[in-house]
Amino acid sequence: MSNIDALLKKVEEKSYTVGIIGLGYVGLPLMWTFHKNGVPVIGYDVDQSKVDHILSGTPYIKHLGEKMMAELAASDRCDATSDFSRMPEADALLMCVPTPLDHHREPDMFYVEQTAKTISEHLRKGQLVILESTTWPGTTEEMIIPILEEGSGLIAGKDFYVAYSPEREDPGNVNFNTAKIPKVVGGHGADAIRLACAMYDTSIVQTVPVSNTRTAEAVKLTENIFRSVNIALVNELKVVFESMSIDVHEVLDAADTKPFGFMKFTPGPGLGGHCIPIDPFYLTWKAREFEQNTRFIELAGEINTDMPHYVVRRTLEALNHHKKPLNGSKVLLIGLAYKPNVDDDRESPTYKLMDLYEGMGAEVHYYDSYVPKVRPTREYPHFEGRESVEWNEKTIKEFDAVVISTNHANIDYSELAEWNDCIVDTRNAMNGLAKGKNHVWKA
Repeated sequence: MSNIDALLKKVEEKSYTVGIIGLGYVGLPLMWTFHKNGVPVIGYDVDQSKVDHILSGTPYIKHLGEKMMAELAASDRCDATSDFSRMPEADALLMCVPTPLDHHREPDMFYVEQTAKTISEHLRKGQLVILESTTWPGTTEEMIIPILEEGSGLIAGKDFYVAYSPEREDPGNVNFNTAKIPKVVGGHGADAIRLACAMYDTSIVQTVPVSNTRTAEAVKLTENIFRSVNIALVNELKVVFESMSIDVHEVLDAADTKPFGFMKFTPGPGLGGHCIPIDPFYLTWKAREFEQNTRFIELAGEINTDMPHYVVRRTLEALNHHKKPLNGSKVLLIGLAYKPNVDDDRESPTYKLMDLYEGMGAEVHYYDSYVPKVRPTREYPHFEGRESVEWNEKTIKEFDAVVISTNHANIDYSELAEWNDCIVDTRNAMNGLAKGKNHVWKA
C-alpha cells in the first residue's frame, strides 16, 4: 500500500488526528466540527488561557455556548495544548491564524510566517499541512512550502502534503455553521487535494476541489470583495438618497421583492469583522506585482472607510438641531461588536467612531452586553479596559446623543425611544419608533 493510500485509509477509519493551530473564531468551531463527527482532534494555541478554557469547559466565545465547551472538555477524542512539540501527534495540521493589515494597509503575514516556521521544526513524513487563513493568491506556494521544506529538510508532495482551504466562518449565523458550509480545497498536487478533500469529507457537508492552491486563495478573496463592493454601493446610495429625503432602507426592502437580478445588501456605519475590511486589500497588494489596477476594490474601500466620518457628520447635525455642540457632549455608542448578537469586536467600526468623537471633544461611552469590557486591540489600545454602561433609564437619559452602531436583538429600542430624544441610527433599528422630526437621525 502506498503512503497516500495508507493515509486515506486512516481518514476513512477516522483514526486520523486533526491538529488545529489557532483556537479563535475559526479554529474553535472547526475543532468542534471534527470532534462531533468522531475525528480525534488536538488544538494548539500560544494563548494558554484559551487552552485552559477548552480543558476546563469554560466558554470564551459567547455565541458558541456552554454545551459545546463542556463536551469538548469531557471528550477523550479532544485535547488542547500550548506545547507545539506535540505537533507530530497530529496527521493533519490546519493553520487558523490571523492575517491582518499593517498600518500601511499591506498584508501582515507575521502570524502565518511564524506558525509555518514552528510547524517546520516539528514536521514529520506523511503529515498534511493546510492553510485556512485568508491571504493573497500564491501564499501557499511562495511562502508556506519554502518555509516548511527549509525548516524540515522534507519535500512537499513527496514527504508531506500541503493544501489551502479558506475558512468561511460567519460568527453567530444560526443557519450555517462550519459543518454546513461547503469547503473549497486546493492542493499542491493531486495527492494533497485527494487527502485534504477526504479529511474534510468526514465532517463537512461538501468539498469543492479546485485546480491548485492559488485558485483556492483567489476564491476566498473574490467572495469578500463581492461583499465589500456591494456594501460600498448601498453605503453610497444611503448618502445620496438621504440628500433627497429618501429612506434607503425602504428602497432596498422594496427592491428586494424582485425575484431575480437583485441581491440585498445593507448599509451601515463602516465595515467590521476580520474579513471584509481586510481581505480585498490582499488582492490589491498582490495585483501591483503584476502591474494591475484594482479600481473597484479601492473605490469601495474609500467609500466604506468614509462611513464613520459620515456618521459623525450626521451626529453633528442631530446635536445642532438640539442646540448642542459635539465638543463637550456626552455620546453613547450602542454596540461594540461588529455585527448583531455576537461578542466579536474585530475591526468593529464602533472603535473608529469612538476615536472620531473623542478627537472632536466629546465624552464617549458604549453599551454592549456581549462585550462588557474592551479587550486589547492593536489599533485602539487606549480603549482597553473601558467598560459598558448599564442599560437603564437614568443612564441613557444622561447622554446628549445615542448612536446605534450595532443592532443587537436583546436591546429594547422602544425603551431607547422613550429615554433619549437625540438618536443617530446607522442600522435602521429605530424604524417606526421616532417620536418627532428631530428624534431619530438615520446615518
